[in-house]
Amino acid sequence: MDRNFFGLNPTDRPLLHSNIFDLIWVGEGRWDWNTIYNWPVYLRIFYIKKLNKTIQDKHESIEKAQQHKTSGTKQIEKGPF
Repeated sequence: MDRNFFGLNPTDRPLLHSNIFDLIWVGEGRWDWNTIYNWPVYLRIFYIKKLNKTIQDKHESIEKAQQHKTSGTKQIEKGPF
C-alpha cells in the first residue's frame, strides 16, 4: 500500500533519533529531546553541520599542535651531541 501522506519511512527513524541524541549530547543540556524533535528539519541540519564543522576544526588544531610538538622534538634530538 502506497503512503499518501508526508512522513518518515521506518528506515529513517534510526537516523533521526541518532541526530537528536547527538544534538542533545553535544549540546550539553542546552536543548531537550522534545525541543529538538519539534525543530524544523532545516534547523536540525544546520546545527548538525555546525557541530560537525566545530569538531573537525578542533581535531585539525589538535593534529597541527601535535605535528608542531613533534617537529620541535626532532630538532632537539638532532642537537650538537
